[in-house]
Amino acid sequence: MHRQLAHWFIDLSRQHKLIILITTDIFIVLTSLWMAFSLRWGELYIPKGNEWYLFVATPIIAIPIFARLGLYRAIIRFLEMKALWTIVQATSFYALIFAFVLYESGIKGIPRTVTPLNWLIVMLLVGCIRFFARWWLGETYFQLRGGRKGLKLLKKNVIIYGAGSAGIQLASALGHGRDFNVVAFIDDNTSLQKRKVNGLRIYPLSSLNYLIERHEASNVLLAIPSAKKSRISEIIRLLEPYSVHVMSMPGLSDIAQGRVTVDALQEVDIADLLGRDPVIPDQALLKATITDKVVMVTGAGGSIGSELCRQIIRIQPTSLILYEISEFNLYAIEKELLHLIMGMNPPRPIEIITILGSVTHAKRIENVCKTFKVQTIYHTAAYKHVPMVEKNPGEAILNNIFGTLHAAQAAINANVELFVLISTDKAVRPTNTMGATKRFAELILQALSIDIAHKKQTRFTMVRFGNVLGSSGSVVPLFREQISRGGPLTVTDARIIRYFMTIPEASQLVIQAGALAQGGDVFVLDMGEPIRILDLAKRMIHLSGLEVKDENHPAGDIEINFTGLRPGEKLYEELLIGDNVSKTTHPGIMRAEEQTISWTELNKMLSSLEDATNNDDFEQVRCILKKAVSGFAPQCEISDLLWRPKE
Repeated sequence: MHRQLAHWFIDLSRQHKLIILITTDIFIVLTSLWMAFSLRWGELYIPKGNEWYLFVATPIIAIPIFARLGLYRAIIRFLEMKALWTIVQATSFYALIFAFVLYESGIKGIPRTVTPLNWLIVMLLVGCIRFFARWWLGETYFQLRGGRKGLKLLKKNVIIYGAGSAGIQLASALGHGRDFNVVAFIDDNTSLQKRKVNGLRIYPLSSLNYLIERHEASNVLLAIPSAKKSRISEIIRLLEPYSVHVMSMPGLSDIAQGRVTVDALQEVDIADLLGRDPVIPDQALLKATITDKVVMVTGAGGSIGSELCRQIIRIQPTSLILYEISEFNLYAIEKELLHLIMGMNPPRPIEIITILGSVTHAKRIENVCKTFKVQTIYHTAAYKHVPMVEKNPGEAILNNIFGTLHAAQAAINANVELFVLISTDKAVRPTNTMGATKRFAELILQALSIDIAHKKQTRFTMVRFGNVLGSSGSVVPLFREQISRGGPLTVTDARIIRYFMTIPEASQLVIQAGALAQGGDVFVLDMGEPIRILDLAKRMIHLSGLEVKDENHPAGDIEINFTGLRPGEKLYEELLIGDNVSKTTHPGIMRAEEQTISWTELNKMLSSLEDATNNDDFEQVRCILKKAVSGFAPQCEISDLLWRPKE
């Protein structure tokens, strides 16, 4: 019945709702005055004589005041607590005017206490009726709206983890939404437990199972944006056994900068699963090779390249050159960076230069370096997808090896100060063509560093690290997509492990490593502890509120299928070829001493490699890579799509 009444009221026009609200207020002010007299006399009051004029005057005084102070402009179902102050102001002003009218009327026998009693009762009734209507209409509005469309838009019952200011703001914001109904808070602070906030009780984590069963809660929302990664990871592990979908609110910096709102819920950041708090960057190292310099990023539209560009813009170079082969990626990152620059405070004129081109085009990349007088280059352009490179090794050699060679020679010819190569852990004792090409690229920079050392020109350095979360081809977005489709999740091997790092953290460390470069350095980033991919898959399923389907849980939701190692794939990755590693001034960056090849010898290999690649002679290509790259042990046959073995 109450839903039908709410449905009827919500469907009324604004004018009709206003009439009902004004009529209600007229009834309230009349009733309040009658109650004030009755309380004062201690009996049911019946107006006599001129006292009737007071009852005529009350709505004439009250309604214009209420209207002037905005009581009829607010949408009742979205009324906020700050509206209470407006109600206090309006009713107080009305009480003062009424007291003045009463005094000037000359009506005798009216007790002075009637005025304060009238004020208190009016304020109480006007406030209560509005907040009751807010609760009543707010509970049913979106459900009723969905019912008219024939849709099942019932709110999901959710629990908020964190009863601090962020959690309270989130609960308030969700109260106006159509998706979630907050039923309780959970907080570790024992002094808050058993208390209530906005009518919602605060429970300890031990009560979660009870809350899930009682309220049929399907989601737990993390509202602890200022917590450290290690603490968030610990909480997520505690929530894993429960069959709830875990989501989180954005970070405080994103909310403060206006990029998102408090209620912009998101999937749990996989970075939180790592449980590792990133090292605070050294601002001096960040600025050393970027601030007030002309910087170029090759592969600027890729996962690492685009994040490097974002970080570089914040460090305020004079110009940033985006060198990218993909037209769409170049357009997308340019648009994003221009928006980022416009939002800087104070604003700074940073020139964004977009260059559409391939690093295999030697003359073009050299012309760019010379024309814009580039001082720092971050070379991220590369083909990195292991199975794809295995099927197209010729293109990977042209891009990863000769593209690096052309970019490095352009840097020398244009007197670039610093050249940083983004390398990979797959370059260490590689079992695939991609890793071998990246190690060969490292050898090129090492050889060039030795060859030009006496000239004191470009400093070449390379930064080696493992997988980054969320990059193109990464396992994390793949798992998310597979979960959204209902599974199964595909894992190559139950034993496979990988190092992981967030893209922003990796990019910051790359910039800082470049500032530490002396020439020919191979820097290795501290990737923390490796993670078993099978464990990651299981955790992502659990945090989606689902169960793994296996022999022990045949009624589960999502299966995990093992597909076998892909061509060239390792069970585990390494970051060092040898054991000769030393610390740097940065705790997250180590310097490795790796075997080198002289430029004279390497140049001969490059000539042979170019001929073999152009002739699609991939047997010869493998021989050259094996000779140059220490520990290169291919795990599969040559699988280039155009190559055929000799008869």
